[in-house]
Parts: sequence; C-alpha cells; structure tokens
Amino acid sequence: MEGCIPCAAALEDFMDQTFRPLLDALKQIGIDPHAVDAAAEEAQRSGRPVRAVLINDQVVTEEQLTQAAAAAFGINTLDLVGFTPDPTALKRIPLPVVLRHRVLGLAITDGELVVGVTDPADVVALDDVRAATGMTVRPVVVARSEVRRIIEKLQREDSDLGDLADAETGDSAGMAAQQTSTDDAPIVRYVNSLIEQAVMNRASDLHLEPTEDDMRVRYRIDGVLHEVDIVPRGVMAALTSRIKIMSGVDITEKRIPQNGRITALIRDRTVDLRTATLPTVWGEKIVLRVLDTGGIDLDLRKLGFTEHNLRRFEESFSKPHGMVLVTGPTGSGKSTTLYATLGRISKPEVNVITIEDPVEYRLRGINQVQVNAKAGLTFAAVLPAILRSDPDVVLIGEIRDGTTAQIAVEAALTGHLLLSTLHTNDAPGAVTRLTEMGIEPFLVGSSLDCVLAQRLARRLCDWCKEAYQPTEEEVLGARWPLEDLAFPQVLYRPVGCRNCANTGYKGRIALHEVMPISPEIESLCIQRAAAGEIREVALAQGMYELRADGLAKAAGGLTSVREVSRVAV
Repeated sequence: MEGCIPCAAALEDFMDQTFRPLLDALKQIGIDPHAVDAAAEEAQRSGRPVRAVLINDQVVTEEQLTQAAAAAFGINTLDLVGFTPDPTALKRIPLPVVLRHRVLGLAITDGELVVGVTDPADVVALDDVRAATGMTVRPVVVARSEVRRIIEKLQREDSDLGDLADAETGDSAGMAAQQTSTDDAPIVRYVNSLIEQAVMNRASDLHLEPTEDDMRVRYRIDGVLHEVDIVPRGVMAALTSRIKIMSGVDITEKRIPQNGRITALIRDRTVDLRTATLPTVWGEKIVLRVLDTGGIDLDLRKLGFTEHNLRRFEESFSKPHGMVLVTGPTGSGKSTTLYATLGRISKPEVNVITIEDPVEYRLRGINQVQVNAKAGLTFAAVLPAILRSDPDVVLIGEIRDGTTAQIAVEAALTGHLLLSTLHTNDAPGAVTRLTEMGIEPFLVGSSLDCVLAQRLARRLCDWCKEAYQPTEEEVLGARWPLEDLAFPQVLYRPVGCRNCANTGYKGRIALHEVMPISPEIESLCIQRAAAGEIREVALAQGMYELRADGLAKAAGGLTSVREVSRVAV
C-alpha cells in the first residue's frame, strides 16, 4: 500500500503538468467548470484520453478545444478549412511520422517549418518532427477533423497512382494483373486505403464510377453521396481487377454483372463488404456495400422506435407463429431491423434458420444459408428443406416472387414464425403486393400478422443544430398532423460544423409505420380491398404514418422537417 501513494501522487502531478493548463483554459473561455472537472476525473478513472472524453461526452466542441489548447500553451491556432498547405512543407515530414503523431507540415517561413498539431503538449511529436526534418519547428494548433481529412488525402497520394497511370500503356489487362500480384503494389495500397477510410467515415457504400476521362470515387454517408477522389482513367483496369480479385469474381468477365464478397481487417476489426459490378458504356461500375457489424447496434430500442411503435411491433414477433414483414426501398435499414429482431428472439431453446442473398451480417447461434443461384440454391429450392429442418423461426431475406411468397405463407400457417422483407412504399401496400404475387386473399389475411414500413432520415448534429420558431405556413406546408401532434413551438434546423463535416447531420434515425393485422384488416384482405381502405382502418386503430412518426421526431429535435419531407411522402 505504501508503494501506491507515490504512484498516485506522480499520476496527479503528471495530470497537473500535462492537462491542467488545458482544463483551466477551457474554464476561462466559458465552459462549465463542473463539467470540465468531471471530464478530467472520468479520464483518470477510465484511462481514456482527456481530449476524447471532452469531445465524445459533448463537454466542448472541437473549435473550443482547439482555442483552449492554443491559449493554454501560448501559441496560435490555424483554421484549415479553405487553407491549402504548402506542398513542400507537407513533404518535409515523412508520412510514417505524420501518421504516428497526426502532425502536418503547413508552411515554411524564415527557415522555420510551421507544423499543425492537435495536442501542443505532445513534446515527443515535436521532437520527432525536428529530428526527421532537421528544421526549427513552429507549432500551431489545428482541428483534429481537418488533420484527418488532409492525412487521408496524403495516404491516397502516397499510393503512387499517378506513376502507375503513366506506366500503364499497351496491355492494360496484363499490367492490371501484374499490379495486383503483390501486397505492396501501389494499387493494392490504394484499395486498402479506400476501404479503410470508408469504414472510418461511417460510409454505408463505396462507389467507383467510370466516366469518359477518369473514374469517380464516392462514399455514401448518412444516405448521401460525397465525392472523395478522382482516379486517372489509365488506372481503372488495375483498380477494377484488384477489387474483383479480392471479391473472388471472374476478372476476365466484363459483359455481365457479378456479385462477390470481401473480408477486410480494418484496425483489428473484421469488416465484410458486398461487391456488385455493373457494365456501363465507360467501363465497369463497382459498388461495395459495407457490412460492418461492429459499426451498428443491433438493439431494437436504439433503432429509433417510439414506445408506441415498439410495443406494437414486439407483440407481433412475440407470437409463436405468423408472418412479420418489414417493407421499404433498398437502403432503408430493413435487414438491420430484422437482425435486431432476431437478436431478441434467438435463444438456446429456439431454432432459427435464415435464407439470404447475400448473408449481410453473420450472427452467432443462428443457422444462416447463402443463396447460390449457380448451384440451384434459390429461395424457392431451399425453403422446403429449411421447413424439414425443424425450425422455430425462419427468416427469408426477401420475398421476390410468387413461389417464395407461397412457401412463406404456408410456413407461417404451419406453426412457424416467419420474418421477411418486401419492397412496398408503405405498410398497407404489403397486403395488395402479396395478392398481386398470386397469394389467395384469405391466405394473406390469416397468415400475415404485422407489417412494419420504415425509412432512414438523417439525424441532426447535436453540436450545431439550431432551434427556431416555425411559422404557421411551414407547419401547414409540412402537413403537420395537428389532431395527433400539437403545433410545435420550437423546431430545429441543420447548421454545419466540423463534427458533422459541415452537413448539419450526423448519423441516421429510422421512421416507422407499424400495422398489426387486426380482424377488421384481415376481413378487408379477404375482400381484396384497396390499400387506401386498409390504411384508413389502420389509422383508426392507432397506426402512425411514416410522415407523422418523422414529424414527431422533428418536434423532438432529432431531425429536421425538411429531412422528413425528403424521405417520407
């Protein structure tokens, strides 16, 4: 015990010397002293960096942290938004040093190297820069997010794609094969960098799109595409071949679409990517869907359900049999909702079998079957075998045709709980869609237990969202459901800051429409009633439309009215 006292005292001295100036500076610029002290105690207790606690626990903004750090150490700040670093200064610091310490050479003035740092207390980083460059160093404090953006660009440029484009003449296919044969080839490093940055930026999809002159690289982040790079046309063949090799598809076949899968190790985390190629007039377009189970939370309560909708949905899948459908367009989060539902259902005493195309997330304790059309392993072919395997719960990735729909209905009627997805615009439309597939109306009514329709809307950034008082014209124009939702006194709109890449939004939230099949709706199914009639009854029985659910979340400050109007009719 006596040996622990000096250790504790030394730790406290280290905290005072290293972080106390920063914490004091934060208090001086108006940050709540109690919140600052609590963050320091949390950092000491958990071992997390003080800066990470301050930012992640939303004690300060990145701008405030940058300002305080500069004030604490008596140096200047530099806003990198719109600032172009001197290429000569950037190249003076070796890339390994840049990546290790997150520092940037920004300019050379009077023989001094101006270095952008995020932590001016990191004397080791400054010493390493001096040793690597042999220059006098003048630090300035910069925002971490801007440093990250520039470093990502440096990593892409370091892949030497320009040299590869110049070298690639003549037999482009042969050059492509040669460039993808070694792990340290420029094209290999470039592809690995693209995938890593897509995962780190929370991208759901990575698009590589050939044009007449080059190839455009875009990430879909929070449902919106952002251009991140332009690849020279001479590199397209090598880039396409590399991704095809990683995906396990035929690199010589360029005339037909192909599907594959990549498993990548990103910072000690395994990430799966689904690959889809599509022949276009300028070459093959490739889309990589990021299937990162570590990046999502498969908890129904964290997927944006209101208590009302969650209770109605839980009642449906808590039954031992029946069919539960999740509907919506591609990319609306249907699979995530179903996997979260399986997480609630799956137990050691329950046999869960899925048939998917493709298997997006691999889950423990669940028997997952991958469709393989070439081998004859289709939904229709596998479902009878699944039903002979004594399942309690069956998940069908998607009901695409009448045969699959018929087997699904039969499974739901013979004592199984069946979960699946369907492409319809709303919940009532699922009933008419099944009858259009050839299912008898009385079978639809008796087998279907609940339909959940959903969309994904961008979530307002908590750092920069702005409260305002809406006008009556805006509320009426948004078709505000005044009979169910009071006139909002305050709404929120996006502003944009470094924490959300100046978009005003960060992350997404689901909008839901839950329609349990009541006896009245079942009767309408049998009568082949139109979707509009079914909707009227469902609304009378407590269903909230997608738009109404979205506007309720806008009233709660989770999203904006404009965003709700964008995703929900």
